[in-house]
Amino acid sequence: MKKVIDVSVGGVNFIMEEDAYNRLQGYLQRFENTITDKNEAKEIMEDVEARVAEIFQKERKYANQVIDTTIVQTVIDLLGEVEESSAEPLHEATAEGGYKDEDGYTIGKKKWYRDTDNKMIGGVCSGISAYFGIDVTLIRILAVFSLIFYGVTFFVYVVLWLVIPKTRSILDKMRMYGYAPTADNIRKFKNEHKQR
Repeated sequence: MKKVIDVSVGGVNFIMEEDAYNRLQGYLQRFENTITDKNEAKEIMEDVEARVAEIFQKERKYANQVIDTTIVQTVIDLLGEVEESSAEPLHEATAEGGYKDEDGYTIGKKKWYRDTDNKMIGGVCSGISAYFGIDVTLIRILAVFSLIFYGVTFFVYVVLWLVIPKTRSILDKMRMYGYAPTADNIRKFKNEHKQR
């Protein structure tokens, strides 16, 4: 028999084996130690915990399943292992992608969202811009041009506004740009976007 405990990860309650909890706690502590700005550490760790909770929910086969060490290992594999000696995340291929772009982000699958941070009206044009990697000004000019010459553009915009989900978290924003939601990417993305 193994001892189980009730824990809250990212605001969601889970039942975990004690050794799985200790392994996850150690991983999160090692990751937090890699964050140089201690003022930002709490906010970054909240985002990492939200990602951990998301993976737990995806990996569970039923609602009251006990989280064991294999599921915790899956989380660690997806977020990237943290090397204790250098306190830097190891850059290994993950299930989310594995390739790095020129900015050092691990590439993941892109998902289309409305970019509510850079919106003029509903965030549709800025979402298209982020998804396709095109300048948002060009997308907006094309939208206005097609609105003037093709009246159906207004209705298409409204439908897209209603259908495309808006970004609600840092994880959504990362997916919109095609970044894998790994622990290293979350820290890097958070640091870059707080400066903007």
